[in-house]
Amino acid sequence: MQSVTSRQRDSLQVFATQQRFSFGKCSEDFYAPRRYRAAWISDTHLGTRGCNATALLDFLRETNFDTLYIVGDLIDIWSLRRAIYWPQQHNDVIQKILRKARKGTRVVYIPGNHDELVTSFCGTYGNIEIKENAIHVTASGERILIIHGHELDVVVSGSGRMKWLAFAGDVSYQFLLSLNPLINFVRRHFGLGHWSLSAYAKRTVKDAVSFIGKFEAAVAHYAERYRVDAVLCGHIHSAAIREFGSISYYNCGDWVESCTALVEGDDGMVSLVNYHSLSASGRAVTPTTDSARPNALVAKSSSGFNNS
Repeated sequence: MQSVTSRQRDSLQVFATQQRFSFGKCSEDFYAPRRYRAAWISDTHLGTRGCNATALLDFLRETNFDTLYIVGDLIDIWSLRRAIYWPQQHNDVIQKILRKARKGTRVVYIPGNHDELVTSFCGTYGNIEIKENAIHVTASGERILIIHGHELDVVVSGSGRMKWLAFAGDVSYQFLLSLNPLINFVRRHFGLGHWSLSAYAKRTVKDAVSFIGKFEAAVAHYAERYRVDAVLCGHIHSAAIREFGSISYYNCGDWVESCTALVEGDDGMVSLVNYHSLSASGRAVTPTTDSARPNALVAKSSSGFNNS
């Protein structure tokens, strides 16, 4: 087990906290997992080579929750249709979630566009609920609408002849992800740290940045019809906590690149927790303060927080 502390150097309000990172199969034997009232994860994309199952397993082993929300794209059925890829670690993630449910955790699964077939199984199965959307009430009384987010994606939810654009975009994204191991192999040779081509493209390409901004505003506007205080989604792989008028916008990111989740403490505070990923070689990458994914709990502030 390895303990690492880092501080977010940012003008926003930050609650610096010690975040434990452990590697190995017996981390649960060393200390009691951290407990939260609720947690949200999305876009794990099990069944793809880009899924960072190691970081996700660490998160699930090191934390307990009263309620765990899986906000879509748990399993990437689109990718599995193209080629079967299912290593043991991906199976371990499913088993870990089922084990938490057996031990009393309420698991709410909201299917996304990559696992939309699960929608036909909506219902309650013991401590596991499959729903198209949900409303969560925090300890402080904040009502949060929970959706995956593809409902607001015109390309995904448009007519049948437009859906091919969504599949084409998915293939392009997977191609960029496939280049990351080669790029980082070269970077390690020159003593450089981990870098993601796909994440860089998403942050800098004008159309992508414009789409993310419009998507966030559309989701916040959509939530108003439900008479809630906030909306929480995934889908665009861009973790954020923002304010849009009277509506708070939360996005829990993904477990492909950013390895982020949202958690709620007993005081009702919703925070963003970041788990660093592993390098392509499987070795742990030491977190750095200049990383785009700081290893700290970033609390919601009046100015918002964006970790895209």
